[in-house]
Amino acid sequence: MITHSVQRVFEDKRWRTALIILGVLVVAFALGHRPSPLYLALPVALAGALILLRYPILGLPLMIVAALLVPIELSTGTDVSLNPVALLVPVLFGIWVLTRMHHQDLRLAPSLTTKPLIFFLLSALLSFFIGTLIWDPNVPKSDRFPIVQMAQWALFVFSALAFWLVGNLIKSELNLKRLTAFFLIVAGTLSILRMVPPIWNMVEHFTTFALLRAPFWMALVALALGQLIFNTALSRRWQIFLALAVVGVFIYSFVGQAERTSNWVSVGVIVYTLAWLRFPRFRTLFIVAAILGATVFFPIIYQFGGGDAKWDESGASRLVLSGRVMEVSLRNPITGLGPAAYRPYANTRPLQYGLAYWINPQINSHNNYVDLFSQTGIVGLIFYFWFIVSLFRVGFRLRKTYRTGFAAGYVNAMVAALAGVCVVMLLLDWFLPFVYNVGFPGFQASVLLWMFLGGLVSLENIARQRNSAKVDASHVA
Repeated sequence: MITHSVQRVFEDKRWRTALIILGVLVVAFALGHRPSPLYLALPVALAGALILLRYPILGLPLMIVAALLVPIELSTGTDVSLNPVALLVPVLFGIWVLTRMHHQDLRLAPSLTTKPLIFFLLSALLSFFIGTLIWDPNVPKSDRFPIVQMAQWALFVFSALAFWLVGNLIKSELNLKRLTAFFLIVAGTLSILRMVPPIWNMVEHFTTFALLRAPFWMALVALALGQLIFNTALSRRWQIFLALAVVGVFIYSFVGQAERTSNWVSVGVIVYTLAWLRFPRFRTLFIVAAILGATVFFPIIYQFGGGDAKWDESGASRLVLSGRVMEVSLRNPITGLGPAAYRPYANTRPLQYGLAYWINPQINSHNNYVDLFSQTGIVGLIFYFWFIVSLFRVGFRLRKTYRTGFAAGYVNAMVAALAGVCVVMLLLDWFLPFVYNVGFPGFQASVLLWMFLGGLVSLENIARQRNSAKVDASHVA
């Protein structure tokens, strides 16, 4: 009886109108007495969540916008600060999980990369528990340190989630093309505007920390140059736009930020790899050029990167820092000290470099490989290398499948970007950020590489489905 009465109320337009008016008045009254941006943000967030539940793929361009154009930092009460893209990634993955549960098919898209990446995340979690159990009582740590450690593990997890989101949400080459085009428009425009200082001085305030990190420029130059030299169907307007974007990358990396070796080295590796892949007839010349660069022209390249002054300022000191991290990490080389754990261990003794003497050093390894070894040990490093090798295998297999058009440009771009990642990790531009260094602000840049590398998983499954369809068609015939 009560149910029928309620139903009649909502079916009556007058009652519905009255309820809406009453609801608006209640909200207005609440905002008037206790105004807060949160009250205004909640309805927007709720509406956005409802849209994403219906169309979860829309979350992918939203991630790009959040990573590049929403410069907001959220305090956590610890040394760790969060940002919108760091919050958006797990939310979007949770939405994907809900949608897959609704379809009763909660499985990741099949890929060579899935198993090693899952094992890497589990090994990092295992390192956390083992590191806590065997913690040296003589090494001080704050009560909040476990939160910092979980934040470090979250950086690993969120990177993997971004990778899986693209690999699982994108089911067609067209949608991957749209996502790539969206990124190239946003990132390419920022690269071009950076070449015009008066305009850039106004625009810069609306950009994030991502534009100061090499991974952003790596993703942009790989995707833009990949399309330029592999996609013969590219329109003239796109060619001009992407060429200008690449010029912007070169000016930033080789002129504006020449003192930051990780920028121009990573861009150089990507350009070299793309040229190697595109022009196989000239690979002998490429090998000769690499040898000459490492021998005859090395003094010129060395001076371009800052020479002895830059080495004394940064290069040699980084070796000292990495040496200290390796030293303390040998306490448990198998599973590592645990996420972020080398910082308190390495800070227990002063550190000397030249005439400098750090009484209370705040140590970072300044090498992403050393960083991973220290946190996850040999076990974690093995799983990580397994993942990277698997990703290369996927890329080279897809090169045989996609030889022309957008997909060819995309696949070769990601193979080149992955080569750049392997090099830049030696030079400390974080593919897996360290929570005490660039942390979640750095994740705004690295998440872009993880996202578009996940596109290889998408293309891997698209190609598999096409092959299955061909096989089925041949059986029918």
